[in-house]
Amino acid sequence: MALRLHERTATQLAGLVRAGEVSSREVTEAHLARITEVNGRVNAVTVALSDSALAAAAVADRLQRSGASLGPLHGVPFTVKESIDCLGSATTYGVRGRAEARPFLDAPVVARMKAAGAILIGRSNMSELGLRLSTDNPLRGLTRNPLNSSATAGGSSGGDAVAVATGMTPLGIGSDLGGSLRVPAHCCGVLALKPTTGRIPHASSLAPEDFGMAGQAMFALGPLARSVADLRVCLSVLAGRDIRDPRSVDVPLAGTAPLERRVALVTTLGGARIPTDVLAAIEKAGDILRDDGWTVERAEPPELERVEELWLRLAATDLSAIMPLVRPVVSDGLFEHVMRLCRAANLDEVSNNRLHEERSRLMRGWSRFFAEHAVVVGPNLTVPPWKHDADIDPQLGLDLLRRATRFVVPANALGLPVVALPMKPRGGSLVGIQIYADLWREDLCLEAASTIERALGSPSPIDPVE
Repeated sequence: MALRLHERTATQLAGLVRAGEVSSREVTEAHLARITEVNGRVNAVTVALSDSALAAAAVADRLQRSGASLGPLHGVPFTVKESIDCLGSATTYGVRGRAEARPFLDAPVVARMKAAGAILIGRSNMSELGLRLSTDNPLRGLTRNPLNSSATAGGSSGGDAVAVATGMTPLGIGSDLGGSLRVPAHCCGVLALKPTTGRIPHASSLAPEDFGMAGQAMFALGPLARSVADLRVCLSVLAGRDIRDPRSVDVPLAGTAPLERRVALVTTLGGARIPTDVLAAIEKAGDILRDDGWTVERAEPPELERVEELWLRLAATDLSAIMPLVRPVVSDGLFEHVMRLCRAANLDEVSNNRLHEERSRLMRGWSRFFAEHAVVVGPNLTVPPWKHDADIDPQLGLDLLRRATRFVVPANALGLPVVALPMKPRGGSLVGIQIYADLWREDLCLEAASTIERALGSPSPIDPVE
């Protein structure tokens, strides 16, 4: 077939299937073949679900021939991070002791993707327990960046980012507690949407079924893709209340209150230097939005350093309780890294109650800022993808991460929606930006991202470097 199906976006594939130009089986076979072709070089897909995927494709084709109504992702493949329940495969969290931990229910996001016609073709790699911004673990091993095999692919949802970047799947479903969707998207040159906390439900049929208070406040599931349209359709499929997740809510996908189309460009960050090429990308995004009729100005949301400190302390509150319990099953390197993070948080200086009061105060301040700026455009990582294991270096790792993620962690600390968007390469290296909006205004993030994408184009699948 002349069409290279693995190069198509999810929405393109859905259109081709709906029009009868290709079958669901052809699309599934093309992506399974791509996994066979390139996964050995990057180790992104941990389990290729070939038999069940082909069986699902056969059902999808029969359904289409019957004239039944088709879902928006009918015949489109997707992968799922190994921390999210999928019937028929283990929810491992990258831990050897969970290698056979098989759930008895699909997670809500997996069930909704399937109900929309999508076909699960594989499980994707992640960092150990999801607690690193690099994708490596004792069970599945290291996932390599397809652009630079000596650099991190990001984490913890790095398997999905690499699979999307290399055309093994058009869509990946991952999670984000401190940049785990957006950091690998940045490192691999793809898109990600971290939605408002509670927009997309999360539930597991295996322990742990519930997070601590910090996880409940900051954790979110979301898609990785190669186009804004794909993020938008995934959001429409995945959003909404599920009784298994008491945090989840039904909120309209588009806001009704009129907002002036005003953009704040973040070009300075206290405590972190924004590289020249990233600054150029932020300015370029501002130029594109200005040409589209947006009002653009330089402005920094309030108290960024306090927000980063809040994220650290909230995360450390949960982790300091969890790590002694999981010590027997995690690697020494991860345990020591997380304990360094907990010590850096100085939890004895502030009560848990005071932390949540502070979070409310900062959320209120950012909402006031968003009342004057519909979206905020700023950097993703402020350092290039680091060498493998630099993030857990005993002397330098924690400082590296805190500098790198200064504008990443506000989305989690404050529950905000944000799109990670790659910009065109400059000097041979990829740069990326983030587009924030106020709570429940994913529509504004996606609108601005779509405008920039129309001007610059969207990423195409790449072959991994040797």
